[in-house]
Amino acid sequence: MLVRTGVFASVLVALGLALPTAAQGGDQLRSLQLSTADAASITAPIHYDEDPAMLARLKAEEAQLTSIRAAFPPLFAQAYEQYPQIPKGVLEAIAYSQSRWLPLKADAEHGENHHHMPTAHGVMGLYGGEGFTDQLGQASRLLGVPAEVIARDDRYNILAAAALLAREINAERGNRRSSKAAPEAEDIVPALVRYAGFTPLEGKSAVEDFARTSFAFDVLLALDRGVNEKGMVVPERAVQWEKAFGTEKLVQLRAPFVRLDLEKDLIDTGDYAIDPVSETLVGMNPSKSGDATAKSTDYGPAIWNPAHSSNYTASRSAAVSAVTIHTAQGSYAGTISWFKNSAANVSAHYVIRSSDGQVTQMVRNAHTGWHVRNHNSYTLGIEHEGYVNNSSWYTTAMYNASAALVRNFCSKYSAITCSSAYKGAPSSGINVLASSVKIKGHQHFSGQTHTDPGINWNWAHYYNLLNPGSGGGGTGTTRILASFESTVGPFNTSPAYSGSTTGISTASTAQRDCSMRRNGNCSLQVKLVDNPNTSAAWAVRLLSGGGSPGSNTALTRANGKVGFWVYSGGTGMSAALGIDDSDGTERSIARTIPANTWTYLEWNLADASQWNAWVGGNGAITASSVTLDAIWFYRAQTAYNVFVYIDDVQIRN
Repeated sequence: MLVRTGVFASVLVALGLALPTAAQGGDQLRSLQLSTADAASITAPIHYDEDPAMLARLKAEEAQLTSIRAAFPPLFAQAYEQYPQIPKGVLEAIAYSQSRWLPLKADAEHGENHHHMPTAHGVMGLYGGEGFTDQLGQASRLLGVPAEVIARDDRYNILAAAALLAREINAERGNRRSSKAAPEAEDIVPALVRYAGFTPLEGKSAVEDFARTSFAFDVLLALDRGVNEKGMVVPERAVQWEKAFGTEKLVQLRAPFVRLDLEKDLIDTGDYAIDPVSETLVGMNPSKSGDATAKSTDYGPAIWNPAHSSNYTASRSAAVSAVTIHTAQGSYAGTISWFKNSAANVSAHYVIRSSDGQVTQMVRNAHTGWHVRNHNSYTLGIEHEGYVNNSSWYTTAMYNASAALVRNFCSKYSAITCSSAYKGAPSSGINVLASSVKIKGHQHFSGQTHTDPGINWNWAHYYNLLNPGSGGGGTGTTRILASFESTVGPFNTSPAYSGSTTGISTASTAQRDCSMRRNGNCSLQVKLVDNPNTSAAWAVRLLSGGGSPGSNTALTRANGKVGFWVYSGGTGMSAALGIDDSDGTERSIARTIPANTWTYLEWNLADASQWNAWVGGNGAITASSVTLDAIWFYRAQTAYNVFVYIDDVQIRN
């Protein structure tokens, strides 16, 4: 068993059930035999959310970004040599969290100074004051290099970030420099919190600042999951979350406890428990949790963390009747910090994190956020973490969380209908749309100068998420959940990430491969490497959306069949699905994967005979809307590496 995190000391509740017998053998381990009609429907026209023009643009962007990012790994290595007290991987993770490895600079033409946000500079996203900490000035004094050079030169930008972080690590260690060994990543959370260059602290400790803590969490989350995509490489390293943060912070931050083996590991539930569906730590005693678990009263899944009272109007002069989609031109934590800065004079109602779709509400729906000039009075504003010129920020988790939030608006406000959302081509400039289009971008309102969410926001995909029963996934249609043409989609963690995975080592990987595919140009290559320290059979839980239902696309149960194309380079492999239902997670029977040929495997959501109870489930899918938890792979233990390829994960209704 591969368990990648520790657990709390007291043992009060055991989670999970035994492996279904299908995973262990028997006559259920057979390939799906397709009828002639089924086989024809698989090759019939299917719905892709990405049009050819967008795919071509993303391909060109990928080539350009990969070339730019190739210069950074040697520079990170130099910084670690100069500052050995920094744990390996942390600098890459900071760059990922702040810039997605694309050097930042002020660019008013493309709205980089969105909402007057302080400008972040370089691949490390360092600030130069403007209401935030003057990291450039501080680093200039530490390195003896002009701030302008640090802002624009990649080498000095990385060295500057390393110098600033090393200073905080040394302060945390009491300047004990005799030990050259770097601390563990979990040990430097206080240093990361102080390092974050947001609004200077006044009258409270850094640990109490939600934005700074969120920054530290995001850095560790990048390390915990690992990143290997489009030239960005953050080495995967399991984070012991309970060592990094106190329990109340873990609840607030919704740390990913999916890495526990949900069938066997035990958790202290005194005041806390593991939610069997979201697989995150939740507080059981609100009186003890205090503000740490403050929830939005407007939207249950959101964290409530209010903007400064000087940055919004605590009333409305018009009824809510439209939604504004923004790109923050900054990080999630930085945007939250800016809205809490009394000098900002700006706010939006919600902020959404790219990595996992976490939602923070900062202005009540009934109050007026200051985000879209002359249209503030009747709109709800949503800020999405990221920058318009880098599509890496627009993740599956973010799209799904945003769409779920807007669907909630559509159910509450009669003037807003999800079918009135914009669904045309993305653009990079101002493109004013009619007032009858109720859900649209900042760039689509009159009287604006900002062009977000810009050329990389996939409006067709977003529309289909808002309207799952129309065009992209309704009756008689096939909807692609992951095509792997431009990203890994929801499959953004390694095969060994989940603690429920057994038999394979952390050397196993999942990444796009454009030399092997069933359809289109790319597939997902899953490399499975045996764990030599155990003789356990392989049971691999390849998570979708990090295992969080909120990070996955809603699937309609009625007449729903979920499947994918799969190719195995070795014999003895079988596959199954995990589905997050209303009462827990169900796991399907397993089907064999013939070797060395593309095979389509499929499971019927409405057929109870194809499902077994897993964590909190009842052995049948009963909710009308569910999400994909994972694709499972099984095999008897082998010392050989096995390559499996997945293409066009889809649902047919």
